Parts: sequence; structure tokens; C-alpha cells
Amino acid sequence: SFKTMTIFQKLQPLLQRFATQPKQLFLLDGAGALLTAFMLGVVLARLESVFGMPREVLSPMAITACLFAVYSFSCSIWAGRNWRSLLKIIATANLLYSAVSLATVVYFYPVLTVWGVLYFLGEIGIVAGIGIVELRVSNSNQ
Repeated sequence: SFKTMTIFQKLQPLLQRFATQPKQLFLLDGAGALLTAFMLGVVLARLESVFGMPREVLSPMAITACLFAVYSFSCSIWAGRNWRSLLKIIATANLLYSAVSLATVVYFYPVLTVWGVLYFLGEIGIVAGIGIVELRVSNSNQ
């Protein structure tokens, strides 16, 4: 018989690894946040005509990503037994960031280019996906 697996079943080994080594998940989150900050604050800001998102919108988004990076890198260093609650905080922040980003895309859709829409939808998907993984790991029994 044909057996289908959900994406989370396929990711189970990775989720188990992060549950036993949560510092790696904080490092991944921090690195992703730094990449986001660079893309928003440098690349997209310099190429506003290519992506369409106004610079005055990109700056607060980039600053937020920087703050997320500082939080995640700090947790990777200092998180102890309370790593689950710290992970829930960044997971919730990532999901809220994704929701606000989606609302921003909807609001600025008339001025966004196809490249801008594609970039932001990709970023939203990745950040929300990481947030969901973080929530699952923080709620795991490992």
C-alpha cells in the first residue's frame, strides 16, 4: 500500500537532533536572522527599484532581524535548562514577524515588483517554517 508521510514525519530525525542539541537551532536562527538583516538593510535597500519595497519600511524590518539575531546568538551561548521557554519566545517572534511581513506585502503590493513579491514570500515561508520547527522542538519530550 502507498504510504504518505507528512513533512514533519520526514523532518523527525532533524527535530530530534535539535531537541538534543538546541544550541544548534539557536545558531541556525541567529544566522538566518543576520542573513535577513543583510538582505533587507543592504541588498533590498540599495535595489529598491528592483524589489519595490520602500527603504523606510526595510530599515525597521532589518533592525528587527538584527535584534532576533542577538537574541538567538545569546541563547546559543547562555541557554541552560530553560532553553525550551527561550526557544518558544523566538519561535513566536518569528511567526509574528512572518505575519507582519505578509501584511506588509499585502499593503505595499501595488508598488512591489515580481522580484519583491517572490523575495518576501520566500522569506516568509522560511522564517515561518523555522518558527514552526522551533515550536515543535520546544514542545518535544526529548
